[in-house]
Amino acid sequence: MKWHAVIHHVRNQHTWATGSCEHEPLGDDTQEKPWIKQGSAAHQALVAIVLNKRWLKNVRKFINFRTTSDLENFQNHILVYAGKRFSYTPAVYRTRTLLAAIDYSCHNGRAPARNQDGHKIYRRYYNKKSKSWSVYTVKEKKDYSYIPDLQRGILRKRLQSGGGLPKKQTLRPDDPRNLGVLASVQPPPTAELVRTHVKRGEGVPQSER
Repeated sequence: MKWHAVIHHVRNQHTWATGSCEHEPLGDDTQEKPWIKQGSAAHQALVAIVLNKRWLKNVRKFINFRTTSDLENFQNHILVYAGKRFSYTPAVYRTRTLLAAIDYSCHNGRAPARNQDGHKIYRRYYNKKSKSWSVYTVKEKKDYSYIPDLQRGILRKRLQSGGGLPKKQTLRPDDPRNLGVLASVQPPPTAELVRTHVKRGEGVPQSER
């Protein structure tokens, strides 16, 4: 019905037997260009396009068409939590993706930020592909008030798992931290370092004061 309304609207007919336009009443000063006359060559060409049977058969696909911009935005948001330059185990990557999804869902419907006068705040940016400047609407700051609830839920689940919380982290045998400091010079005895430290006039080490 909205598509068929085009052939009526363009000739200044906003109510007809099977429907009406959904816009507000138009004033005399709202239309700068002249209306199309019914039966004119321009109107006949428009009717041929609007009522084309092949087009009407496929118009449902165009009505239900959705762009992939929202999906692309979400994929870019995941990169904030899981950058491509880092490697993650499957469990860590899944967790980071879930955190990104929570952040995206909680802040996706933020209202535009406004200045003291109540006007929307805009920021300009340069598009390298089109080589042109454009603007985007600044949104309100994010509210991470859900994080304490998330932390309590994680802690509660960990305590209820039966394993409790580890008091000391155990390192794997092949962990490089087991090797300690890899210095190119063998360390002298600690007592010798203390004597050298005092001899230089640097006083007693800080830990013994």
